[in-house]
Amino acid sequence: MKMKSLLKIYMSIIVMIVAFYSLTPTIVNADANEKIQKIDQFVQEQKAISKIPGISIVIVEKGKTVYEKGFGYADVQSKTPVTSNTLFELGSTSKAFTGLAILKLEKEGLLKRSDDAKKYIPWLELKYNGEPQPITINQLLYHTSGIATNTISTIPKSNERNALELTVKKLLDQPLNRQPGSSFEYATVNYDVLGLVIEKVSKQPFDMYIKQQILEPISMNDSFVGLHQVKSNEMASGYKIGLMREQEYTPPIYRGNIPAGYVISNTNDIAKWLKLQLGNSQISSVDNKMIQESHIPDQSVEPFDKDTYYASGWGVMGKDDKQYISHAGNNPTFSSYFIMQPDEQLGVAVLSNMNSSYTTAIGQSVMDLWEGKTVNTIHADNYQNLDKIVSLISVIVVGFGMFLSVLLLKSLKKVSKKQRIIVALTMKMALLLVIHSLSVATIFALIMMFPKILSGGSNWEFIKVWGPTSITVLFYSVIVSGVIYYLVGLVNIFTKKKMN
Repeated sequence: MKMKSLLKIYMSIIVMIVAFYSLTPTIVNADANEKIQKIDQFVQEQKAISKIPGISIVIVEKGKTVYEKGFGYADVQSKTPVTSNTLFELGSTSKAFTGLAILKLEKEGLLKRSDDAKKYIPWLELKYNGEPQPITINQLLYHTSGIATNTISTIPKSNERNALELTVKKLLDQPLNRQPGSSFEYATVNYDVLGLVIEKVSKQPFDMYIKQQILEPISMNDSFVGLHQVKSNEMASGYKIGLMREQEYTPPIYRGNIPAGYVISNTNDIAKWLKLQLGNSQISSVDNKMIQESHIPDQSVEPFDKDTYYASGWGVMGKDDKQYISHAGNNPTFSSYFIMQPDEQLGVAVLSNMNSSYTTAIGQSVMDLWEGKTVNTIHADNYQNLDKIVSLISVIVVGFGMFLSVLLLKSLKKVSKKQRIIVALTMKMALLLVIHSLSVATIFALIMMFPKILSGGSNWEFIKVWGPTSITVLFYSVIVSGVIYYLVGLVNIFTKKKMN
């Protein structure tokens, strides 16, 4: 009897254990499925609000891809859907590839991060308060070189092989904004200088070096370094916000800015990149210690954001007793965001074919949702807000221009019918002409100088490329309306109503 009782107890325990282990995966899968449903719904909502045409998202956890999905269109006109193969420009998340290349060259004994950049680029003499300054490779990596943020507007349009050198040479005309090493100032051109250092040290073009030494060894075979390398029909079309909707736009080629912003990739390959960064890649061609070193931030200066310091192409932040490693990327018509939580071996990447801060907000929220946190669904995008204001002003200016056009046509019609006659120039008319001409010339001069006044060194060409398309519409609307206004004034000055 005792044996039978013990056997029953034993069998009951076995049944409970089996039931527990068979139930546990169901609970885990149910939890994951609930998170996926929340993410799907959230991204669909944010995509509609942001007007972003296409979004691709990937989540990796403990060495596995646990979520990968495309939303919307790679090309709106052809209604080509976004997939995990769709290629996007990464923008500044490209910087981590350049940073890793610098660490790789140091490990190989070909450079030291404490070296003055002039050791590799002898003509690179940059000045602060009129005095030449040594700038180390580390200072370029950490954005503490003193190079000004607005030097992005001086990057030349070029698809030539020497475009990188042309970009760096533009710095010779720009004084440093601060003493090198004294504080942080994000300047994308820092990484273009690093790209040229890589060229000089490796003795091969930057794009070839990154492709052969960084991308291919980690099997990122569908990724490219610069648009000129892309030989694929998977490339997404790029868009900007304009007149409160997406507008397809093809910006100039900035081949000299590739090290800072023009790696081209898809979520299939970015999943491999995130796994490598989190130390659970199956590929051993890149030393994990080197990856960890690229995540060590420069804490010799003040943080550039709340509890956030800059490392080698990454921002490193402490939050809720956890460390998050992230970076956003923005090009004129693309944006991306990568965020990782090393303790959980968790990484999220978002790629989109519009320049929008919603991309970053979506990435941060997807990370929160996967971690079981609540998210804020309200986000303000500066480009979208600016577009709304400029679109409204454009409508008013266009309306005013149309009103002036009607006045001009009526006046000219009266002149043709001899209802208004041309009169000889008098002193009073000459004075009115001078005042009218000066007022219109002043308006035009202020318009042309507006970017420099507003942002301290920008220009209309830069705004045309980076800003909402509505700004271009407003610019030309003001010019055309100004010309019509001037012509209306001329007609009224040089003609008068015929007396019966």
